Amino acid sequence: MALEVKIHTEYITLGQLLKLTRIISTGGEEKAFVLSHDITVNGVKENRRGRKLRAGDKLVIDGKEIEVCA
Repeated sequence: MALEVKIHTEYITLGQLLKLTRIISTGGEEKAFVLSHDITVNGVKENRRGRKLRAGDKLVIDGKEIEVCA
């Protein structure tokens, strides 16, 4: 079962989601983490920390499933 992350705005960036889910602790870690880990958004490899994620998007980060919900 995927971890559900609820957002109250139109979108959240990948970097913000990583901090919200406590996968990373600071914004300074975003770039290095995104470049060095296996991340897919809706089945497509992603390496942009500023990638806008909206409700319904499904991520897999190092095998861990996350779903963005409104």
